[in-house]
Amino acid sequence: MSTRKATEIVLGVTGSIAAYKAAELARLMIKAGWGVSVVMTKDATRFVGELTFQTLSRRPVVVDMFAAPEEWAPGHISMSDRASVLVIAPCTANVIAKLAYGLADDMLTATALACPAPLIVAPAMNCHMWDHPATQANVAILRKRGVTIAEVGTGDLACGYEGQGRMAEPARIVELIAGVLHR
Repeated sequence: MSTRKATEIVLGVTGSIAAYKAAELARLMIKAGWGVSVVMTKDATRFVGELTFQTLSRRPVVVDMFAAPEEWAPGHISMSDRASVLVIAPCTANVIAKLAYGLADDMLTATALACPAPLIVAPAMNCHMWDHPATQANVAILRKRGVTIAEVGTGDLACGYEGQGRMAEPARIVELIAGVLHR
């Protein structure tokens, strides 16, 4: 009998137009043979519905920090305990700032603060937000703590601008996860 823990990815989805790419990311992670549990911010549900991720993962999706937990353990603790890796994709400037300063005011940020597993963040935002000194300082804080930051892409942005700020492609994020898992 193997005592090896199955690979479990907790996927955090934040309120960005790039949230639609998180559905493809979830599909690719499941195809890789990993279990996927999804936690969404309330703003993320304005872009992609919970049902999308429930269908892909075949698991409940967690949004509300105060919803009745599936088990006795508080939701953010049970989510963080099951994670081999926590991936937040897309990750807005707001959530990057919360992560940098240890704020835990929703289910996703509370899960991140409680999670001992490696963290991968895939930023997604307007180019001016990405280039802002506050965002760059927050990203530097996360990197200093050992967080893996998926490099943002350059190109057309949903806001009509062109520049840096596009979320990394789902296949690239899967490669980052595989690298973290094999460390």
